[in-house]
Amino acid sequence: MRERHWRGKPGAQHGHGGLGNNGRHRRRSERRDVDAPIVLYGWHTVTAALSNPARRIRALWATENALRRLADEGIKLPVEPELVRPDAIAAQLSPDAVHQGLLAEADPLPAPGLEELAAAGVVLVLDQITDPHNFGAILRTAAAFAVAAVVTTARHSPEATGVLAKSASGALELVPLVSVQNLARALAELKEHGFHVVGLDSAATDDLAAMELSAPLALVLGAEGKGLRQGTRAACDRLARLDLPGAIKSLNVSNASALALYIATRWRISA
Repeated sequence: MRERHWRGKPGAQHGHGGLGNNGRHRRRSERRDVDAPIVLYGWHTVTAALSNPARRIRALWATENALRRLADEGIKLPVEPELVRPDAIAAQLSPDAVHQGLLAEADPLPAPGLEELAAAGVVLVLDQITDPHNFGAILRTAAAFAVAAVVTTARHSPEATGVLAKSASGALELVPLVSVQNLARALAELKEHGFHVVGLDSAATDDLAAMELSAPLALVLGAEGKGLRQGTRAACDRLARLDLPGAIKSLNVSNASALALYIATRWRISA
C-alpha cells in the first residue's frame, strides 16, 4: 500500500471542525451531535473497536508499522485504511496523546436504556465525574470486574471519545454506558428493579468492607472534591466509606472504584 497524503483532519468532512479532543473547539455547554463520529486512537483502543461487531468504523488511519502489526495479529479491517506518517496522526491530537500509529473515526455505540439492565451483578453509577482520564480509568476497572453497566448523567460527564477512550484502553467496547437525565430518578428506578444502592462517602459511618452486600448492587461514586451531591446521597439506600489505615483517608475516584469493586465482588456480595 502506498502512503497517501493526509486528507484533512478526521471529522472535518462530517462538519464538526476536526478532532475536537475533549471538546476543545466547542463551548462547554455544547454537546456532541449524536450523529457525529467519535475519535479513537491508540493500539488497544482502536483494535478493540475494530474487533467489536457492534462498532461501525467510518475511517481508519494507520502508519506502516501499525498496519504490519495489525496483519501479524490477524485483526480484520472493516474499512480500507489510509497509510500515513506518524507525525500526520500526531498533528491531529494533543501533544501528550500516544497514538501508536492508529487513529479511527467511528459511530458511537448504541446506549441501552436503564430499563434494559438485568437485575443482576454490579452497576457503577457516576455522579458528575467530568475528568476523562478518571472516567476512562473507571471504565477499564469496570471491565476488569465484569461490571454490568456504568450509569452516568447526560450532562456534566465527558464524551466517550478521545482521551476517555484512550484511558479506557479498550473497555469502552466492553462495558455498556447508560446515560440518564436525572440521577436521583435513575437510582429510584434501579431500586424499583431490586438494586441495593450504596453511595461511597468518606464521611460515612459504615465501612464498606464490613457491610453485607447483595446483588444486584449499584455502587455510586461522586466527583473528586465535591463527592456525592445532596440529592444523590438522599437517593441511596446506604452510604459507606472505604476504611483506609493510612494518614490519607480518601483516594482518587478511579482508585476508589477499584477498591470498592474488589470489596464488593470478591468478599462481600452474598447470593
